[in-house]
Amino acid sequence: MSAQRVCSASGLEMDTPLRVELDGIAIAVVKDSDGEIHAIGDRCTHGDVSLSEGFVEGKTLECWAHGSAFSLETGAALNLPAYEPVPVFVVQIDGDDVLIDPTVTKEV
Repeated sequence: MSAQRVCSASGLEMDTPLRVELDGIAIAVVKDSDGEIHAIGDRCTHGDVSLSEGFVEGKTLECWAHGSAFSLETGAALNLPAYEPVPVFVVQIDGDDVLIDPTVTKEV
């Protein structure tokens, strides 16, 4: 499968997650305060709730339900109650288009 356009880079609000779904896979797309764009699995590994409804701080996305934070760079759960990581997807930028292939995750 190839990367698919999910949004425009200029349309992403800083520190505001955007939920997208590609081929049945929910993904949270985030432009952090440095302007870097990340894509991680949108389901908290602790409570099975949407991470895109959570809070961005630096390079982390915090689950709104129970407070577990996940690294936007590695997907690692940074605090309890979650301990399992979420997948991190490769993001490609083509002009102003943000492209993600839901079958390609980052090696961390």
